[in-house]
Amino acid sequence: MLYFFTCVGLLVAGYFSYGKVVDHIFGSDPNRLTPATTLADGVDYVEMSPKKVFLIQLLNIAGIGPIFGPILGALYGPSALIWIVIGSIFGGAVHDYFSGMLSLRSDGRSIPDVVGYELGNGFKYFMHLFSIVLLLLVGVVFVLGPAELLGNLTGLAVPFWVAVIFCYYFLATVLPVDRIIGRIYPLFGAVLIFMGVGLITALIFKGYSFFPELTLSNLHPKDLPMWPLMFITIACGAISGFHATQSPLMARCITNEKYGYPLFYGSMIGEGIIALIWATLGMSFYNGSSALNTALGQGGPAYVVNEISTTLLGPLGGLLAIIGVIILPISSGDTAFRSARLIIADIINLSQKELLKRLSLAIPLFVLGFLISRVDFEIIWRYFGWANQTMASIVLWSAAAYLAKHCKFHWIATAPALFMTAVVMTYISYAGIGFGLPLGFSTAIGFVSAALCFAIFLAKKRSIALVPEDVLETV
Repeated sequence: MLYFFTCVGLLVAGYFSYGKVVDHIFGSDPNRLTPATTLADGVDYVEMSPKKVFLIQLLNIAGIGPIFGPILGALYGPSALIWIVIGSIFGGAVHDYFSGMLSLRSDGRSIPDVVGYELGNGFKYFMHLFSIVLLLLVGVVFVLGPAELLGNLTGLAVPFWVAVIFCYYFLATVLPVDRIIGRIYPLFGAVLIFMGVGLITALIFKGYSFFPELTLSNLHPKDLPMWPLMFITIACGAISGFHATQSPLMARCITNEKYGYPLFYGSMIGEGIIALIWATLGMSFYNGSSALNTALGQGGPAYVVNEISTTLLGPLGGLLAIIGVIILPISSGDTAFRSARLIIADIINLSQKELLKRLSLAIPLFVLGFLISRVDFEIIWRYFGWANQTMASIVLWSAAAYLAKHCKFHWIATAPALFMTAVVMTYISYAGIGFGLPLGFSTAIGFVSAALCFAIFLAKKRSIALVPEDVLETV
């Protein structure tokens, strides 16, 4: 287990070191008024304590992704944990920090508007549509996942639980943010902590070994190529564009910019630890990729979660652990639909103070969500994975543009943006849901696409440098 605890230690060290560097480069200002104060409306712009905001942000972003994704990613062996650590510190946490802080500096606007400010109106209009599609995919994925777990747990039909979860999502979407979300999330957080600590502790004391002797040769199975599949499969535990749609929700509730570093950067590190736990559970419980793959064939990640939890913690402890796993996607799915409502409201400039206006947007969204839920889960998950990482790439390029515009060290965002651009373009070229091209040719497309994006970025950076400073400040 030394490998696991080393990875956890690296994540914590990354928070206290690299996280502070990112915050310093951005330049958070504790004396600047926040949207929660200047635009308070009692519905979405509501002042909350930092502890409550952190807990809500963590539960918002840590849906089924850092559980199902790392379980599937465990098939790639110990290399999965390396990606979680590097991705979280240098990619995911940077992405989450900037998506939250740039929204904070833009009156709490949704991520399409934030992207539009930095990359232009073309990207803004594209992101409006892309964000809504991604949020609908997220909402549906985070309905079907917990519904399957609840079906396994209770014996009741999965469609019944789909209907129950959709009803809860609807209430959480239209009611003020502190009415349901702000009140029940502390309880959710307690169950979540029990789930993570309880399972990993039981794994240790029951004598499971992490993996056969760890060497460079068995970092990942040779018959399962890492590139680019692992970086799409393990999304939310390392870097996730979905988080960018959630950060503005809490940017509307923060009372001081100094809290941005622990709330946005820190919550992603917390999600990384959850991902490390489940990747380790997947590898250790089944002692390798082959047995894990067999278990996944019996019922997917939901079956694996149920078997691991009940075996390690017994019937009662397993029940609480499974409830913790169910809570994660439900506490993200509700805010996915809420974010979609707010993005549409921003597009058409429709006030959301009145309940009738919120209903006019929420009802069509849930009808679309229900129709998408009729599609096979495996197909939805693959499209979600690609759309998720594509969103992350665009947001990182936006962060890089912001830093370049303000003559700050842009490489903290540019480097992960380049890598993720190569990943998503390679994947969509290679995967069956995309163009199905050979891996070598697809990789070339990925790297050429990243290089072109970098060339465009440099050209934009030079044009900005030619603008007089007083004009740039006015803009």
